[in-house]
Amino acid sequence: MELKENERIDDLEFKGYKIIQNTTGFCFGIDSVLLSDYAKDIKSGAEIIDIGTGTGIIGILLTGKTNNTHITGIEIQSEVADMARRSIKLNGIEDRFCIKNMNIKDIFKEMQQNKIDAIVTNPPYMRENTGAKNIEKKKLISRCEVECTLEDIIKISYKLLKSNGEFYMVHRAERIVDILFYLRQYKLEPKKIRFVHSKVFKEPNLVLIKCVKDGGNGLKIDKPLIVYDENGKYTDEILEIYNKKGK
Repeated sequence: MELKENERIDDLEFKGYKIIQNTTGFCFGIDSVLLSDYAKDIKSGAEIIDIGTGTGIIGILLTGKTNNTHITGIEIQSEVADMARRSIKLNGIEDRFCIKNMNIKDIFKEMQQNKIDAIVTNPPYMRENTGAKNIEKKKLISRCEVECTLEDIIKISYKLLKSNGEFYMVHRAERIVDILFYLRQYKLEPKKIRFVHSKVFKEPNLVLIKCVKDGGNGLKIDKPLIVYDENGKYTDEILEIYNKKGK
């Protein structure tokens, strides 16, 4: 496959999948990999939306972790959406994963409400008026709430999901109060939460959340997920998520 300037192909080391990334743009991190694993129990045959799909990392991994699902990735940046489409073609999964280059706020021009089984999202973590602004535009849109906010994503997700549809998100642990406030406000009831720590005695930096639309009360706090052991190497659980355990 022909690559554009500053692009490379990375091996995902999972079912032979690969992904195209731009070295000057915003490349995926461990958060997307963890979310794809957290959402792997989405039911067979589900219709899934990946909000803010970026280069398609979550959707690509989910095609291998779920059965007979169909994923629609929503990405506002045309260049990034193009990379995702080419990665989908590279992996031969066009029948399972498609990309819509659009703002999530315009989604109801093309999709009906109450029709989606599950939503996954790794949204921008930083509020609009926080953080450095002298960074490249693609990175700014990926990192900061300049095109849509946390509230936008949660509100739109509620409208998209069927009754009892599932919502999966990874976000910064420090924003847990904002997250829970909006989830309860828009009736996406948190059912599972797992905090992610870089090391066992470090405070959490990420949080994984599963919600159910109009779900009843009852929240399970999973055991913490530790990324690195005392020697600075990936823990066995992280190696298993990356499909590297025993290698």
